[in-house]
Amino acid sequence: MSRWTPCKRSDFIRKLRRLGFDGPFAGTRHQFTVLLQRRLTIPSNSEYSIPQLRMMVREVETLLGRELSTEEWAGI
Repeated sequence: MSRWTPCKRSDFIRKLRRLGFDGPFAGTRHQFTVLLQRRLTIPSNSEYSIPQLRMMVREVETLLGRELSTEEWAGI
């Protein structure tokens, strides 16, 4: 079973694009990506900690309407 590991910002954005997100686009304070006219804010950290990453993956799951397993996230 895969474990959660910290993720670089560029890797996170690449995984979002593979899931169908467009962007990132410039916002007022943060960049954001778009999926079906719904925005996901991308924090400007260079690397995301495990708790921050899990929180953002939960937001991605909400936008996708399905769950992502740890293995699926690691394989994207």
